[in-house]
Amino acid sequence: MRINKEIRALKVRVIGSKGDQLGILPIREALSMAEDAGLDLVEVVPNSDPPVCKIIDFGKFRYNQTKKDKENKKAQHHIKVKEVKFKPNIDEHDLETKLKQARTFIEKGNKVKITCTFRGREMIHTEIGHEVMRKFCSSVEDIASPEAPLKMMGRSLSTVLAPGAKKKTE
Repeated sequence: MRINKEIRALKVRVIGSKGDQLGILPIREALSMAEDAGLDLVEVVPNSDPPVCKIIDFGKFRYNQTKKDKENKKAQHHIKVKEVKFKPNIDEHDLETKLKQARTFIEKGNKVKITCTFRGREMIHTEIGHEVMRKFCSSVEDIASPEAPLKMMGRSLSTVLAPGAKKKTE
């Protein structure tokens, strides 16, 4: 954002301190008007033709801008990715416990990464892990859906479930 003598345009569209449009003026005239008012000439929209400049107190403007940015940052909801891990030979009750845990994460608005880890000879029968993962995904499909198809990375099979997202094909 350019102020006062940093503005390079020859003519600018000037907006007064009270928000009234003063029209298209030469830069020198606009600077003298701002100086007479004891304020700064600030380039608000540099990309337009001619650039739009406002006569305001730049220090106060910058202070209000940072204040607005902080308020907007507070209002944002940060989505966290929680992880639920299990093995392919997981028992039915243990899987239900993991499902309840994943449901609570999703209901709070978080994404859930589900990971099935294979050890030793379990790598031979990865289809068992695929079946457990599909069962897990279908159990929570009423509140969440997979963002991407199942991926095998090294010794683990994983996917991310997003709350209320559109379902993608496997």
